[in-house]
Amino acid sequence: MQIRLASVMVENQDNALHFYTTILGFVKKTDLPMGPFRWLTVTSPEGAEGVELVLEPMGFPPAQTYQKALFDAGIPATAFLTTDIAAEYRRLKELGVILRGEPKIMGPITAVLFEDTCGNLINLVQPPS
Repeated sequence: MQIRLASVMVENQDNALHFYTTILGFVKKTDLPMGPFRWLTVTSPEGAEGVELVLEPMGFPPAQTYQKALFDAGIPATAFLTTDIAAEYRRLKELGVILRGEPKIMGPITAVLFEDTCGNLINLVQPPS
């Protein structure tokens, strides 16, 4: 058994694709029409081969409620890893990304939350080296 796909719910797939590729530097992998939405995935050039992030459309009203509840509670939808959180923090800040504070040491990791412009909080994490 393998994990190859993870999803984040997004309000608008075009806006999400722009943010995840232009700002975060991910690469579009799959873009297929699926009724009124698309099967839309991105990958990280620095990530594990074959792992894709699905930019999942919120066509189901309870999904909108769930996403908003997580956001309002300050709970991240997912986490992305970096080997240099200070540099990544500065880069995102310069690009106008809304960051929730500065990187903080939390046990063995250093982390900071940022908003993805699609209704999600993402935890940026630097694991121990």
